[in-house]
Amino acid sequence: MISLPDASDRRANGELSRFRQQVYECLNRRADALFELADAVLCADGPVRSIAELSLVGEHRRGYGSGYAALARGTMDIPRLQTALSAAPIPRAADGRLVLAVDVTCWLRPEAHTCPQRILCHTYGRGKDQHMMVPGWPYSVVVALESGRSSWTAPLDAVRLAPGDNAASVTARQIRDVVDRLVAAGHWRPGDPDILLVADAGYDGPRLAHVLADLPITVLVRNAHRPGPAPPGPAATARHAGQTPPPRQRVRFRRPGHLGATRRRHRNHDPALRSRADPGLGSAASTVDPPHRLDRPRRRPADHRGHRDPA
Repeated sequence: MISLPDASDRRANGELSRFRQQVYECLNRRADALFELADAVLCADGPVRSIAELSLVGEHRRGYGSGYAALARGTMDIPRLQTALSAAPIPRAADGRLVLAVDVTCWLRPEAHTCPQRILCHTYGRGKDQHMMVPGWPYSVVVALESGRSSWTAPLDAVRLAPGDNAASVTARQIRDVVDRLVAAGHWRPGDPDILLVADAGYDGPRLAHVLADLPITVLVRNAHRPGPAPPGPAATARHAGQTPPPRQRVRFRRPGHLGATRRRHRNHDPALRSRADPGLGSAASTVDPPHRLDRPRRRPADHRGHRDPA
């Protein structure tokens, strides 16, 4: 599998082959089936919907039953895989600084009723631009960013959040482990600029900075507070050059005395109701009009000026 912009670069091809060999060594059981399944996922033309469809991809040379058996019985050495990801070449910013980004992405599984530890995930723009809570598995993902307009990132770690976990505590432990592996791999040395950690507004920036104060890291979190109303500034410029803007008038609110007294008071003409068993509904019944029976059509008051009944 070649996934490099320039396939003629022998050094890049060697790094890719070395990384593939390290990933293969992380697979303990069903290594060949899991490795071919991973190649099929990466080389598929569209989204993956089932394991049987992956068996039709050219990179998957086994039967469709081997894919199910690999997922059911195959094992992987996760710490060894994390070390291999940290040892691979990592993109940097224009000034050579390492820039890490952390965020939570959800694997929505609304129909997997038997899957354990599902959490209601907040989704955006689903069902006519409505925010919905869908059951799924949230994952905290840490990636390395690069400068420019490229959308490619280098994934370094992923941790699934269980019900009851504190996102700030899990993120702090995750970032500490990632930074320790990067330092051990030689991506950061004393004297280099601090590693920049970028997070969204949902994270507690001061708490992350306090917990990770002993690491060579700078925390940058987006501010969630919206700016307030701007102070009154100078008059707006004219729409056309040389045109004087009209003078602004101050809006004055009326005082309670300016409204005047009410001309007519509302009078309740609704008669009291009674049934055959109870002649009245209490002593507070209105005496303006005599009560009428529920089984007879209701008559209009003498001074009624509203719309006539459709009947």
